[in-house]
Amino acid sequence: MTTFRDLGVSETLCEALAKRNITAPTPIQLQTIPKILAGTDILGVAPTGTGKTLAYLLPLLMKIEPERREVQAVVLAPTYELAMQIAGEARELSQQASLGIRVQGLIGGANIARQMDKLKEKPQLIVGSAGRIIELNRKGKLKLHGVRMLVLDEFDRLLDDQNDMTTADVVKLLPEDRQALMFSATDPKKARERASFLGQPELIEIEQSAEEIAACRHYFVMVPFREKIERVRRLTRSLPIKRGLVFINKTFAAEQTLSKLCYEGIRAESLLGKDAKQSRQSAMAAIKGGRANLLLSTDLAARGLDIPDVDYVINLDFPESAQVYKHRAGRTARAGHKGAVITLIDVKESLKLEKLEKKLGIHFERLPKAHGEIAGRKKRPVRAASSGKPEKSSKSLAKKSFFKQK
Repeated sequence: MTTFRDLGVSETLCEALAKRNITAPTPIQLQTIPKILAGTDILGVAPTGTGKTLAYLLPLLMKIEPERREVQAVVLAPTYELAMQIAGEARELSQQASLGIRVQGLIGGANIARQMDKLKEKPQLIVGSAGRIIELNRKGKLKLHGVRMLVLDEFDRLLDDQNDMTTADVVKLLPEDRQALMFSATDPKKARERASFLGQPELIEIEQSAEEIAACRHYFVMVPFREKIERVRRLTRSLPIKRGLVFINKTFAAEQTLSKLCYEGIRAESLLGKDAKQSRQSAMAAIKGGRANLLLSTDLAARGLDIPDVDYVINLDFPESAQVYKHRAGRTARAGHKGAVITLIDVKESLKLEKLEKKLGIHFERLPKAHGEIAGRKKRPVRAASSGKPEKSSKSLAKKSFFKQK
């Protein structure tokens, strides 16, 4: 079995990983770590929860020179929570391995005066948002001439229509000979084409294993649009949800849904971009600490977050694309655990579900009546994209355990 030492990871970092019971590299780590250490530009695509953060953080920390008191590496992330998660991981690894590397998070919305004071400590690794990094550079408080490594975490978001120009502005501030590393669970064609301004990175793409695919079940529930919130409440009452994510497309709809669920006694929190930093931190602490069963979120807010042991993902709103569905589904059935994705659809969305099924090559099963289906509603004939077998009836599904055991 290949170890982190075999990949060239330093002894002190290997020991730090061992303390976390991390001893075997994942496929994305196996293929990228040696190449990053060798200086290769990388575009890494791998399913959610497969260790992409460590795939770039380990070589990044090894290549930073602690004696050089200047910024040597920049990691860009699309959300506050993801940036703080990455910064915390890097800081903890540096401390456990006694590397002496100073890490600072720079995110818009946070106190900029406090960030400027922290920059006086000469951090070597910056993790943050493009807008705040540009702002601090223009104020003359953040020098980037010593940067040798740039990481775009969730690069498909950082290079979308809303963020690509700001991301490009950060790149212009860096030396031309810097190394570029890009990671995400999906790589839409437009994002991959836009990545060309960063050079010609080597594409490393990891597919889900058969075991990982089998660990996640995909269900649908036919429900009138106006009854979707009520159906989430019923699902929460009927299913053994310990830690669930509910995805909603619009912020205002999430606020309305949260209010209704809390009124019904459901322990729910929300993670919305417009919320204050303290509110988002409180929501994350509640779902991780077991004080909440549901976390309502938009797609952007949940990007890249490491929320352990999510057993259910509920799509209250239909995902805007197959890429979005993959990111949502990747929140559950991680690290060897089983999970389920439940998509609520009205009649108008039936065709969208069939198209999604064919595009992703997965089979959506009707959720058994015992778990919230509407009795007496005519079934939508869903065909398995891979096998062509007809869908099993909800009656036969109800006889089985919700998660198929091996």
